[in-house]
Amino acid sequence: MTELLPQAEFRAALEDAIKGREAKNASFSKAWADGDLQRHHFARWAENHFHYVGPFADYLGYIYGNTPEQYTGAKDFLLQNMYEEELADIRHTDLLIRFAEACGTTRERVENPDNMNAVTRGLQAWCYATSMREHFAVATAALVVGLESQVPSIYKKQIIPLRGVYGFTEDEIEFFDLHITSDEVHGERGFQIVLDHADTPELQQRCLKFVRWGAEMRFAYTKALYDNYVAPDLVAA
Repeated sequence: MTELLPQAEFRAALEDAIKGREAKNASFSKAWADGDLQRHHFARWAENHFHYVGPFADYLGYIYGNTPEQYTGAKDFLLQNMYEEELADIRHTDLLIRFAEACGTTRERVENPDNMNAVTRGLQAWCYATSMREHFAVATAALVVGLESQVPSIYKKQIIPLRGVYGFTEDEIEFFDLHITSDEVHGERGFQIVLDHADTPELQQRCLKFVRWGAEMRFAYTKALYDNYVAPDLVAA
């Protein structure tokens, strides 16, 4: 029978569950960082990304509802995260739409679910199912550790060419700048919640599985953006 891992070993195992599956290494991310995309590719990214991150406060709300009331630290983190998504100075999705409009698409296209591809629909559905059904520590592991904690490492590589290669203004790329900072904090708090509340061998192993699955889902989502929107342009050329 698997034994309960000490927190230091469990933290290392959670980090290892992401390694080799990082979305920053998917084909779309690499083409973005290398300056090989065009603005219409970013528009397609935004039209998909909205439907993944747009409901993030909803995912967190389901986790909040599944968190026992005595775990006030975890509940406070979830509420704070939801507040930042929806009620702070500006909604994060509005910043995303601002970027999308600078790329040549419209709010109507971004908000229309017909404009996301099948892999994005799968990622969204997985986020909903996990947040609704799983133990709060497992769901936090999946969505905050497996998905959200990757954001700073992705956006730090992508924001440089947005400025220097593609010529976006600081206002147009505020979405990325904001998440580099906020998701470093969110990711670390997510790790701590999982370390504190995955307190049985079974919960630890399920958290590890869902972190791995989350990383695989985000990698597949990012790769599908390249396969659906970039690769066809290369063939046509």
